[in-house]
Amino acid sequence: MSHPHPELTTPPPLAEDGVRVVALGGLGEVGRNMTVIEHHGRLLIVDCGVLFPEDHHPGVDLILPDFSYIQDRLDDVDAIVLTHGHEDHIGAVPFLLRLKADIPLVGSQLTLALVEAKLKEHRITPYTLGVKEGQREQLGSFDCEFVAVNHSIPDALAVAIRTSAGTLLHTGDFKMDQLPLDGRLTDLRAFARLGEEGVALFLTDSTNAEVPGFTTPEKDIAPAIDRVFQQAQRRIIVACFSSHVHRVQQVLDAAYANKRKVAMVGRSMLRNMGIAQELGYLHVPDGVLVDVKKLDDYRDDEVVLICTGSQGEPMAALSRMANRDHRINVGEGDTVVLASSLIPGNENAVFRVINGLMRLGADVVHKGNAKVHVSGHASAGELLYCYNIVKPRNVMPVHGEWRHLVANADLAVATGVPRENVVLAEDGVVVDLVDGQARVVGAVDCGYVYVDGSSVGETTEALLKDRRILRDEGFISIIVVMDAATGKIAAGPEIQARGFAEDQEVFDQVLPKIEQALAEATGNGVSDTYQLQQIVRRTVGGWVGGKLRRRPMIIPMVIEA
Repeated sequence: MSHPHPELTTPPPLAEDGVRVVALGGLGEVGRNMTVIEHHGRLLIVDCGVLFPEDHHPGVDLILPDFSYIQDRLDDVDAIVLTHGHEDHIGAVPFLLRLKADIPLVGSQLTLALVEAKLKEHRITPYTLGVKEGQREQLGSFDCEFVAVNHSIPDALAVAIRTSAGTLLHTGDFKMDQLPLDGRLTDLRAFARLGEEGVALFLTDSTNAEVPGFTTPEKDIAPAIDRVFQQAQRRIIVACFSSHVHRVQQVLDAAYANKRKVAMVGRSMLRNMGIAQELGYLHVPDGVLVDVKKLDDYRDDEVVLICTGSQGEPMAALSRMANRDHRINVGEGDTVVLASSLIPGNENAVFRVINGLMRLGADVVHKGNAKVHVSGHASAGELLYCYNIVKPRNVMPVHGEWRHLVANADLAVATGVPRENVVLAEDGVVVDLVDGQARVVGAVDCGYVYVDGSSVGETTEALLKDRRILRDEGFISIIVVMDAATGKIAAGPEIQARGFAEDQEVFDQVLPKIEQALAEATGNGVSDTYQLQQIVRRTVGGWVGGKLRRRPMIIPMVIEA
């Protein structure tokens, strides 16, 4: 089994008839999915998504793939193939098209509609090619066939990419729900047919590779949702992803059956469900949907709200309700349903919201205490099934944290794929398929690119470290005025501290130490203000570390007068 290695170097030129695969996101993480495939000097991009920030990314709005690997080769890109419409697969498209707006976007009807709505906000009009399952298109150097797969959003596709070096099959996100709500099955016959033809490299969704058995069918959730509707005394508030059409459909149907009205809260929810309804993916029963502004016309036991915020996002509707920062006041007798699974890293934020809602008197129903959500990803049993029908020569697990990728690799080996033909790679690792064998051949620079307010890519790890220090350790500023003629202190030192439990007076203890350090320095002929500032920083830092056990940000200012 090939492992990425810290000492990986710049890859050699690609063999004349080889295929190169470089993931710029999505490996070792759940999100930011983007894979670049190179053949005969041309590039095909599969997905272009975002990763949502965690607690150690203060101030960051979104995290993008690092486009630097392809930035000088955007003219070589034949197309961007989008497997489905989730943010972690389409969210970074506007940022890539800002660099070159005419790269064709290829995807299913719903996926392209969701991307186009997003691009409209960025004032970009894309070139698009709508495709359906069973369709085959020549995208420059790449012969692509699209295969229906089942996921937690309609219209998801896998893509088979035929090249002279062999066929690559990329599943996108998928599961094998045998009783899907929309009747659209994962096309295992197409998988088997491609397997018979020969799949040289199988790139498979790893998210649920650690989960044994088969993923629960979506329809099994209906009884739990019905039970919530029958038992709820007042309002029902359902939080889910703004693209989860199937879940919204189930809530609309349950509301209609229980004679309740539904209002949607949140811009992305309204936009996405409007698109889904317009295209026929969402069927709204007559008279069920009402404007959120008209909720006062109905009793609490006649109302259902569908909103965003199931991952504890601080600015989403549900978090603001929990913090009493929303026009909808959650209270005693309300029922809140979190109809989504936890994305790794979001657990604390979600539990914070659950606790906040329960403190307000709400009854919170979530995946931990009721079957109100099932995963959109194939569990181990489904992955084994796919390996057995596709019989790939090489396997490259994608989409998941490192533990998911390893679990998926082990499944491939268990079905008979030789261990040396299973490639474990991280973002930026270069995998070449040459003469039917996939191997790690090097690595390219591939970091996080942060969207921070209006800036893209300007936020650095050093800046985030500063923010973490400010947040966790506090801040001290020291101002000293030096007499330029005598080299003695003319005023100060004056200290201002923020973020400390101790009173400001405690810092008086360090003033003599600063004065002594500056006197010694100037006595030794040091007059440069920058050097004097560093002496002040070291003096204060050493004292604060020893006395207060803290490592704050220290900003010294030495001014000559």
